[in-house]
Amino acid sequence: MADALAAPPVVYALALVPALLWGFSPVLSKRGMAAGGSSLQASLVVVIVDSTLYLLALAVLQGGDAFAGLTRETVGVFVLAGVVGTALGRLATFAGVDRVGASVNSAGVSARPLFATLLAVGFLGEPAALTTAVGVVVLVVGLAALALAKGGDISGWESYELLFPVGAAVCFAIGNVLRRYGLTSSGVSSLEAVALNELAALVVLTGYAVARGRVTEVRNAPLETWKYFAGSGAVTAVALLSLFAALGHPEGTVAIVDPLAATAPLFTTVFAYFLLGDLERVTRGVVAGAALIVLGVALVTAGPALLP
Repeated sequence: MADALAAPPVVYALALVPALLWGFSPVLSKRGMAAGGSSLQASLVVVIVDSTLYLLALAVLQGGDAFAGLTRETVGVFVLAGVVGTALGRLATFAGVDRVGASVNSAGVSARPLFATLLAVGFLGEPAALTTAVGVVVLVVGLAALALAKGGDISGWESYELLFPVGAAVCFAIGNVLRRYGLTSSGVSSLEAVALNELAALVVLTGYAVARGRVTEVRNAPLETWKYFAGSGAVTAVALLSLFAALGHPEGTVAIVDPLAATAPLFTTVFAYFLLGDLERVTRGVVAGAALIVLGVALVTAGPALLP
């Protein structure tokens, strides 16, 4: 079983890049929120920046061959992943950053691999571990520690608001399983896949803004917020492409990639401590909760490899 969860070093490296970058991205997002931005504006700006960068890269690297030969099923898989795993997931994520703070939100979102592993085992037939039950208990204790930590956003927050990052975790988990399926069942490239993913999210988020009459709210947001969210978008673009490359590797199973990417809250906690001192409290409870969640995720998804 341990060998089944082993992978070459490149997979580990590709999975750790999103962890580092997604650890820093919430810091930019929190600054943007504090400057007067909203979760919808943040989601839109990030996806616009992502989509633009990916389309430019496709034009340079593949030209007119981009998306050629892709089946309707393949396109549909990544469109669905973009709707659930990007549009809905990011709306919930940015709402969480605004309400509970970057450090707490990042830790809550990192529960994603629990849901991703359950889906991967059920739909992709990936190996599971007997340590899953222990991991679930540790992860739940970590979330409870966050709820009682009195850290995060300096203005305070209610325990029920943890539902935003946990909801984002579920959306991201569904998105990652769909991406893994699409990347391994077709000849789509990582760049084509991530571009389809982001374009679908852009359409959904734009439609949502128009339908809810919030276009003016986004357009009139302070200039400073656009700078922070654009920076977050650029960071996210690199992180997401690296994640897709890891998931698209023949040995890049969800059970390996997701736990490593889910170490992001540890990086966020460090970044928030040094860069968000005026907006957040990074208490011992927040650090303990983040560490427990990361440990629980590791046990859930890669127990046999870590504890042979």
